Amino acid sequence: MILSRKKVRDLETADLGNAVDGRSLWADARIRFFKNKAAVAGLVVLVLVALFAAFGSFLAPWSNEEVDWAVLGQVDTMGRPSLASGHYFGTDELGRDVFARTIQGTQISLMVGLIGALIAVVVGTIYGATSGYHGGRIDNVMMRIVDVLLAIPYMFVLILLLVVFGRSVLMLFVGIGLISWLDMARIARGQTLSIKNKEFVEAAHAIGVRPVTIIRRHILPNLLGVVIVYATLLVPSMIIYESFISFLGLGVQEPSTSWGALISDGASQMQYGTLWMLLFPLFFFVITLFAFFFVGDGLRDALDPKDR
Repeated sequence: MILSRKKVRDLETADLGNAVDGRSLWADARIRFFKNKAAVAGLVVLVLVALFAAFGSFLAPWSNEEVDWAVLGQVDTMGRPSLASGHYFGTDELGRDVFARTIQGTQISLMVGLIGALIAVVVGTIYGATSGYHGGRIDNVMMRIVDVLLAIPYMFVLILLLVVFGRSVLMLFVGIGLISWLDMARIARGQTLSIKNKEFVEAAHAIGVRPVTIIRRHILPNLLGVVIVYATLLVPSMIIYESFISFLGLGVQEPSTSWGALISDGASQMQYGTLWMLLFPLFFFVITLFAFFFVGDGLRDALDPKDR
């Protein structure tokens, strides 16, 4: 049946009522995330820790390298926390301000965790998406390379790099980012295998869109949710690796410091009753790790509610 021009015009101008406001998947995920009290609490803690690392130095009367010679002679007090002296977290065995050094340790540990996770996520996602999309022989070769690298003891490689090429923050980035992308590559490959058979990918392939463009425009955006969740869980792993290496004395070197180095120094001085050297950096270390884990769990539930 062919409609007359008048009827078509009437249908176009008909009042269909108020438009229904749609809500995107990201908007739904945001609502679900903020309903998770543990995740919101973790997010607040991360914001406070980031503010402490960014602006805490403006509140520190002492620098991280400055020595308070007056404290070294006080055997009874031994540089305990005091607002009057300006040492809010006390001093270490060399008379340096623990508050200022905790700020620097927070900056370096967060930087190593975030940059290491960023390297792992970017490299692993691109590698895994490329392998999963092409499939066949290319996929087999790329995944066998990943299997071989996963068989190498990760911590042994990191320690070896630091010993051979010198202990520095740069080598920490290189060592941590060198192998940490492997798990992300396997996750991205598995997700890509399920996405590449979708109708919109097959349609793009049918009209002659290049594989690189399909991966960039269709595959990678659909991996974003998984990537974000994995990144939030990868950052604390990077921080733990760095702290463990620094605890062994192979990571960040003086005069710089990190949470691992501060915890190591505090543990070595416990016998002298200087618990503040251990407790303050350990406190920031623990709450940051738990905050990342809570945020990661909240994002996982928000972006994939059917797994709740």
